[in-house]
Amino acid sequence: MPSFSALLNEIRHCQLCAEHLPLGPRPVLQAARSARILVAGQAPGRKVHASGVPFDDASGDRLRQWLGVSREIFYDPARIAILPMGFCFPGTGKSGDLPPRPECAPAWRQRVLAELGQIELTLVIGQYAQAYHLPDATGNLTDTVRDWRRHWPAVLPLPHPSPRNNLWLSRNPWFEAEVLPALRQRVAEVLG
Repeated sequence: MPSFSALLNEIRHCQLCAEHLPLGPRPVLQAARSARILVAGQAPGRKVHASGVPFDDASGDRLRQWLGVSREIFYDPARIAILPMGFCFPGTGKSGDLPPRPECAPAWRQRVLAELGQIELTLVIGQYAQAYHLPDATGNLTDTVRDWRRHWPAVLPLPHPSPRNNLWLSRNPWFEAEVLPALRQRVAEVLG
């Protein structure tokens, strides 16, 4: 069995769906066996593809604000693992980025998750991550997020922190009033 660092290196050199990626492969993830929080996202956007740093965009700024953590803490793989459903930028569609490539999660996800034995809180961001991590969830993304206590305190479904979701946030004020204070407190507890 290869070491965890060898597995991460293998992922970072993956070419599995290269022919389908408009900007070519550039897997973006962050993980260490000691991580206590897992951010299960969708797939990198164009800006993240360019920088190679997960959530290095406006979505990341909002996500860090939601968590109540600094960039230094967020980008410490010993504390926070960031594992999107697709590791590469999938391209742009009519109303935003395309879904994560379907080859990625079956090829890599279970192997990486098996190495992350210290996770105490999994943040499940967006519909594709929720379909994978919360297969028993019924309803749409709003219903799943509204039912957040069902999985608490180990798992928390979240909407995507993208500025494209400003309308969703304004229509669902309970999210900022109820969920975010509980999230910040839990993150502080987990990170100690």
